[in-house]
Amino acid sequence: MKKSTGTKKDAYYIGITSLLFIGSCIFFKVSLVWGFIGSILMTIAVLTKRGFSLYALKDMMLEGIKECKSIYVLILLIGATISIWMSSGTVPAMIYYGFQYMEGMNFLFSAFLFTSVMAIFIGTAVGTISTIGIAILGMGRGFGIPEGVLLGVIISGAYLADKISPISGLLNLTLSTMETTYRDTLRTMMKTLMPVYFLTAGIYYFIGGRYSITADIDSLELYKATILQEFYISPLLLLLPIGVLCLSIVGIKMLSTITLGLVSGIFISFGLQKMSILDLAYAIVFGYKGNTASAELNSILHSGGMVSMLEVVLIVAGAIGLSSILEKSGLIHLVINKTISSTKTKGQLIFKTGIISSVLTIVTCDQAAGVIIPGKLFKEKYHQLGLDNKVLARTISDTGTIIAPIIPWNINALIISMITGVSAISYIPYAVLCYIFPIITVIVGRGLREGKQAGVEPNW
Repeated sequence: MKKSTGTKKDAYYIGITSLLFIGSCIFFKVSLVWGFIGSILMTIAVLTKRGFSLYALKDMMLEGIKECKSIYVLILLIGATISIWMSSGTVPAMIYYGFQYMEGMNFLFSAFLFTSVMAIFIGTAVGTISTIGIAILGMGRGFGIPEGVLLGVIISGAYLADKISPISGLLNLTLSTMETTYRDTLRTMMKTLMPVYFLTAGIYYFIGGRYSITADIDSLELYKATILQEFYISPLLLLLPIGVLCLSIVGIKMLSTITLGLVSGIFISFGLQKMSILDLAYAIVFGYKGNTASAELNSILHSGGMVSMLEVVLIVAGAIGLSSILEKSGLIHLVINKTISSTKTKGQLIFKTGIISSVLTIVTCDQAAGVIIPGKLFKEKYHQLGLDNKVLARTISDTGTIIAPIIPWNINALIISMITGVSAISYIPYAVLCYIFPIITVIVGRGLREGKQAGVEPNW
């Protein structure tokens, strides 16, 4: 009996077709879910002609999707948690104290610091930009700062959410795919995060010195006064996000941590902010909408709840289903097996991982494929060369994950332009953190290679 198999030509054909499906979705402003569905159907059509049965292909797809079922629950919980943290006054408190901190400082520098801290607690880069980012962008425009420059700064801070926030759906997808923990991965990520963060902050401090903030700060004061009028604000509210972060760092399972953060937020909303049970249930499912005297503040205090995350779940499931078929049918191995097998050093492995993850993010216009496919295919090679899964997670997050907003046709860049009204071409040169991370990854790879040649095994 002839063994079912595909060819390298099939792999390239499926890759090009998938790109066309996903690109068409972006061009016609249709959900990426349909792009992945079309890609899966095309892949099935090609492979059935090569002898694969429909049942076998269905099992390949469902097996991969089922393996990641916990991440779908987590994504939905994250949607609910963001809404509850707004209703509980936690996010308003962070905004209040953050704006208080920004008064009288180098605006670009403080905007980067404030956005990056807020991003870790909000848990989504796009969510940070569409809330805190919009507020900072509005203030910056009033101060006469070019919007492209300021948006680049905001994006650099916001995309730390996708990289290190414990409530980030993308980071948790990365951890789940690589089968590693938040605590271990965060420790490894710090080896590239710290130099990149301080270098980026230094660049923004230097650039920010060129802009003299002479306008008054009435807008800041208005935000703060409105927040105090509508919410009970206390530094104690900051203990909720800090507690979630601490629980993640000490190694508590993410599902338990997020659930605890959600339940705590519900009690705070009910007890301190006097929200009704019905309003809380609505916020969890359909999202929270601010009802303050400031329309600008209301546009910041807005989230979509669990319902808004359903599309994210379907996109992730589509990416996982497609990658599972490509992996289990052997097609993807035909394309990159030579790349993997020819890798002899740790440095080469890190470099090639970063390249493949970045290419997949660029080609598929979404970060999920850049996480899932290299995450699954490179794990064994990392073990062979004595590198841990957390190094693989860091490499992917430093490259394929972080470059998304600086690819003009990527779904992230398109959403950012839609939200802010600023073209990608205007802000891309100033989103410096998204450039520095991949460069540092190359330097890390070189260090590993040189260390091996010198007979030293650096602890990366």
